[in-house]
Amino acid sequence: MTPAVNCAKKAKISFRTHSYQHDPNTASYGDEAAQALGIDPQRVFKTLLVSLDGNPKKLAVGVVPVSGSLDLKAIGTCLKSKKVAMADPAEAQRATGYLLGGISPLGQKKRLPLILDQSAKSLETIHVSGGKRGLEIELAPADLLRLTGGQYGDIGRG
Repeated sequence: MTPAVNCAKKAKISFRTHSYQHDPNTASYGDEAAQALGIDPQRVFKTLLVSLDGNPKKLAVGVVPVSGSLDLKAIGTCLKSKKVAMADPAEAQRATGYLLGGISPLGQKKRLPLILDQSAKSLETIHVSGGKRGLEIELAPADLLRLTGGQYGDIGRG
């Protein structure tokens, strides 16, 4: 059991886990999950960490559909930060307790500010990493925001 799954269980929310065989040579973890599980890529969301204000240890989380990308300027606006960059991978792993490709927005070692792309509002459920490569959690977007203290924002592009 991963910290993400434990977090969802402890909160007693409605969720489902989906496992698939992860290919270590894959170029895109999120696209791999959508394809392996036969899910519309608009419903599979990737968890991306950004650093704020030029401080590599001041991190936040953006959750966007795997079919698109994260708009750094837009997430900066949501978080009232003028300078936003993708987080150093080692810092992201250290802050969350997860390996790249398996970073879940749930059950992170430290609660970080989280912005979920507003495209999730129209979906009954979304899929996010379950805390390891080859594991997805399907849950309601509102439950994800409740468990993470996150908010919606127009941060996805494409």
